[in-house]
Order: sequence, then structure tokens, then C-alpha cells
Amino acid sequence: MVLRLANEPITDEDLVEQFRSAPVGDQRPFETLMRRYQGRVLANCRFLTNATSEADDLAQEVFIKAYFALRGYQGRASFRTWLMKIKAHHCIDFNRSFKPDRELALDTAVQQQRPELNLEATADEAIESSARNARVREVLAGLPETLRVPLVLRDMDGMTYHEIAETLGIGLSAAKMRVKRGREEFRRNFEPDPNAGDPPHLPDPAATVQR
Repeated sequence: MVLRLANEPITDEDLVEQFRSAPVGDQRPFETLMRRYQGRVLANCRFLTNATSEADDLAQEVFIKAYFALRGYQGRASFRTWLMKIKAHHCIDFNRSFKPDRELALDTAVQQQRPELNLEATADEAIESSARNARVREVLAGLPETLRVPLVLRDMDGMTYHEIAETLGIGLSAAKMRVKRGREEFRRNFEPDPNAGDPPHLPDPAATVQR
């Protein structure tokens, strides 16, 4: 048993162990894990599929899958990585099986998602931040799926190129090329303020959409 300081935050892996040892029906450890990751999972379900109306259901299905698979989680990767892989596979399966014309109009995508503000920022900074987040959503929604999905997996989920290749069923060189082209297209289309410069990385997805 690992001793923990009173103010030391509980880790994901601690919560996994609590879940495994909890009495049947005690879902509190899993609910804590859900609260930690629900914003990110929901955001990336939207980014990966461009299906805003289905994103809530997709995110819920991801957590259902994780709940039933969690007792088999062996810790070879972090819980976060494990959960993001479940989410990625689920959204990619959705993309492959649901192929009607569901690409959102860019203005509709922005209108349906209220940007969150940084309450600690000044009013001007908050307005600038929310406008930037809206633009990020807009540009991502406009990227083709073949570029958007690898870009989100790499720069938002932090997957390795090997993991992206495995998840998408493509070669390693193809995964690297798609991420490279996705970054180039994103920066080209972002059209930042001339004084701001291009964004070097995509932001935390949970900060760019309404939960």
C-alpha cells in the first residue's frame, strides 16, 4: 500500500484500484474518473466525427465501454492513454459506419457550441480567448477527415505516430504525413491576427467547446 500525503492529489491509477476493490455497485471511483475526462472526451468526439448532434451519445458510449473494460485494464499505458484509445476507436468506427452527408456548415458548428471563458482573465482577454477558440473549432471542422482525425489524435490526445497508425489501420509513414499535412492546413486556414502569429499547437479540446 502506497502512503499518500494529505494534500497529494489522487491519481487515475489510484482510482482504478479503488474501483476494482470497491463493493459491487459502488461507482464513485469511476464517476470521479468520468468527471476528470468528460470534457476532453466530449470535445474530441465532436472534433473526430464532426457530428455535433451525436457527440453526447458517443461520449456516453465511450464511458460505458470503459466501465465494462476497466477491470481488465493492465496498466501498460496510463489510464488517460487507455481511455483516449477507446474514444478514438469508437469515433473512428462511427465515421466508417455512418457515411451520409453529415459535415457541418462551419457557421452552424460555431453557433451550436458556446465558447467557455477563462474567468481569471480580464474582459478583453476573455473575449479574445473565446473568439480564438471559436476559430479553432471552425478550422478543425473544415479539415477533411483524413487530416482532422490524425491531427486531433496527435496534437490533442498525444498519441504516438505508432498508435495513430495502429488505430487508423495505416502505415507509420502515412500517419506522419497526415499529421504534417493536417498541421499545415490548420495553420494555413487559421488566419490569425497578424500580430499574434500562428498557433504552435492545438489547445486543450475541453477548453474549446461547451461541455
